[in-house]
Amino acid sequence: MVGVTAFRIRPARPDDAAALVALRAVVYPFLVRGEESMRRLIAEPAPGEDWAGYAAEVDGRMVGWVAALRDPRAEDRDFGQISQCHVDPAHRGRGIGTALLTEATSYLRSIGVSRAAARISPEAVGFAERRGFRASSRVMRFSARDLSLPPCGVPPRQPGIKLCSVRDVPEAALYQAELEATGDVPEEVPSGPSSYETWCHEIRDEPGLDRDSSTVALAGSRVVAFTLLMRDGERGWSDMTATVPDHRGRGLAYMVKVATLRRAARSGMRIAYASNAGENAPMLAVNTRLGYQPVATQISCVAVL
Repeated sequence: MVGVTAFRIRPARPDDAAALVALRAVVYPFLVRGEESMRRLIAEPAPGEDWAGYAAEVDGRMVGWVAALRDPRAEDRDFGQISQCHVDPAHRGRGIGTALLTEATSYLRSIGVSRAAARISPEAVGFAERRGFRASSRVMRFSARDLSLPPCGVPPRQPGIKLCSVRDVPEAALYQAELEATGDVPEEVPSGPSSYETWCHEIRDEPGLDRDSSTVALAGSRVVAFTLLMRDGERGWSDMTATVPDHRGRGLAYMVKVATLRRAARSGMRIAYASNAGENAPMLAVNTRLGYQPVATQISCVAVL
């Protein structure tokens, strides 16, 4: 086409991190991952994770991105994921999204994956369906809490429960709580528990984890609820909130989230984002009570490759 600069697709490099963070802030401002975290994601995928990322460039500038992976915890080894295929709005309509998707699906086929899940914005459903994906009824809801607004209250007290930061608890106790609490988390691709090695990579060693704001609830020395907050400057992301089964229904998720948001606000965070599966009514109710406001939705899609 006359007057249109050609684009190229290439494998991701660790030094793409800054450009990728900037691109994502334009297309998906509610997805928070800082430059150091993104650099590590590209350079050091989780142990046992089959992962590949691809960048689209125009005149040497990143204008699009996609990642493809097979989670090491996936129970079905034929199932993979295509993560956040997105293009700068100023460069859409030129085939860049299609080219990125082609690279991602080719990679998944090369590692033996025959089906793939993806989450897409509602306006992109037609794009996905023309390329073999079928939308499901599953929806991910994203919300934001402006931390410059009045605090969301004081964490309620409960007998026998103590709150402290993630920094102040043994890693083995936090890992055990995740194993107990996340077995029934709704997922597009059913998966087993994290190995300790994978958990250390994704949580313990994650550079973006705000260890001082992230909060746990202790019953004695046992972690019975926790919320993990990822951070990029003044923006935060609620990566996971969970309560062990035998302590549910007591308001502990609300308690740890109140404490985390208050700590984050005091340390200079200005906005906190969260996501919840549409069917996870209890956590949606907690976030509504905390003052989170809806900002976006994504729809789950699946394709046979």
